[in-house]
Amino acid sequence: MELLDPIEIDSFGAVTIGILVYFLGARLTRRYAVLSKYSIPEPVSGGLLAAILALLVVLATGRAISYELSARDFLLVYFFTTVGLNARFADLIKGGPLLVLMLGLTIAFMLVQNVVGMIGALLFGLPSQAGVLLGTASLIGGHGTAIAWGPTIENSYQVVGASELGIATATVGLILASVLGGPIARFLIQKNDLKSVDDAEEEVATVAEPTTDQPSTVTHVDLMNCVLWIHIAIAIGYSVFEALEAAGVKLPLFVPCLLSGILLSNLLPPLFSKLKWPAGTPAMNVISEFSLSVFLAMSLMSMELWTLASSAGVLITTMLLQSIAAVAFIIFIVFRLMGKNYFAAVISAGFAGFSLGATPTAIANMTAVTQRYGPSPVAFIVLPLVSAFFVDLANAFIIQWFLGFG
Repeated sequence: MELLDPIEIDSFGAVTIGILVYFLGARLTRRYAVLSKYSIPEPVSGGLLAAILALLVVLATGRAISYELSARDFLLVYFFTTVGLNARFADLIKGGPLLVLMLGLTIAFMLVQNVVGMIGALLFGLPSQAGVLLGTASLIGGHGTAIAWGPTIENSYQVVGASELGIATATVGLILASVLGGPIARFLIQKNDLKSVDDAEEEVATVAEPTTDQPSTVTHVDLMNCVLWIHIAIAIGYSVFEALEAAGVKLPLFVPCLLSGILLSNLLPPLFSKLKWPAGTPAMNVISEFSLSVFLAMSLMSMELWTLASSAGVLITTMLLQSIAAVAFIIFIVFRLMGKNYFAAVISAGFAGFSLGATPTAIANMTAVTQRYGPSPVAFIVLPLVSAFFVDLANAFIIQWFLGFG
């Protein structure tokens, strides 16, 4: 359908609506027990409802709602910087073997995902190269990667509307990632009678948990101290980002910020014993949860569902195949190889989140599961490092490889 001039909402309005959408999701979760039962994150339920309402506005008025999302992207950087500041080398070393295994499993699934994408493309008469837009370029890669590769595939392989196809696939993937993770974890936990903390994770968990008691209250000074160090880490990360970009190396901004947070959190406290370091404090957790919740709410509420109609056939068929492949791979391979314990169940929820959607979706899935069933600290160390850093590098090579077919 041909749309009129959009209803434009600036950055301030978008953040405000994002917060309202989160509260809407929280209310839905309280009212409908099924959402809590299957660990559907509050920003997801609220964001999906907001996206549906935006679709109704388009159908009724012919005008789309266009959000200015620069603040959302900054919240993503904020969130991953807090992840870095909360990480410790001891945790990374303990989780090292699991991290390597997780990376191997992720690369294996990326190959599966692109094969499924190629099958979907061929079924609808598209060139096999379009399969990457129905696979890792849009799903594990997300909207940004889909937008980046869309013009190349359209121009080089004559796939009309390639960018739109990639964006639509990423949109559907984000929805599926948000609603599949919790039910998968619930199934695995109940089927195997798993508890937190599982014996296989217990040794690592004692390292990951704070060794000193933290105050239960949060003051403005605590928040200001956290914000100061977050900004210092971001400033360092941004400088590294610019240097890498000048050298021709392209990485998402949150990756160097994540790494700078890890370095600061592991180098400064041992050197300055009297330094009031914010890692693991309630104030840092508040900032982290706020950033993630509003980011995810804004991501889901801004989905342009009306763009899905033009490629409904190939989308429905391929995403059904991708969902079946993901669920089967997670239950029969990821869960078993990661240990068949509670940690493996939580990681399974996260794997569904980033393999079909994005890293923040994975973290939100795992957070919802652990809030219901209990903590799994190692999962929150292993998954972000794989999904936020290594996967982007591997995806670029895998996409190039698959484009060589046909």
